[in-house]
Amino acid sequence: MALQRKFDAKAAEGDMTSMIDMVFQLIIFFMVLINFSQDDQNQTIKLPSSELAKPAETPLENPIVLNLAFNGNVYLGAETSTIAGLRPLLELEANVLNTQKKSAKDANVIIRADGNTAGGMVQELIKKCQESGYEKFALRAKEEIGY
Repeated sequence: MALQRKFDAKAAEGDMTSMIDMVFQLIIFFMVLINFSQDDQNQTIKLPSSELAKPAETPLENPIVLNLAFNGNVYLGAETSTIAGLRPLLELEANVLNTQKKSAKDANVIIRADGNTAGGMVQELIKKCQESGYEKFALRAKEEIGY
């Protein structure tokens, strides 16, 4: 006695709506993530290259990215300032840190200076940050791979 099984093609099809929805959410997530990572970088800044430059092993905590152009303009996020007029922007960043129960001493100031910027400008920028209470600094450069 042979038993026959009925195969219903409609019952075998899975609903792909949730899978498609998840794929679109992942695409949007990565698009937003890429936009935020590029937000800190001013594309007009051409970093100097160095054989000693090494990428950070771990991400810096509480980063504040300052982009220093060769003409002396400082870019902090979407704000533009001179080195002399940077103090209010740094104090605003310190206030944001205070709301997170941290201080300016806990922040890591990342300086991305143009390769044509005078070294004295970078020192002046660091001094201005120190006057506002910041103590930790990192300088960005392109890694030059020598063979």
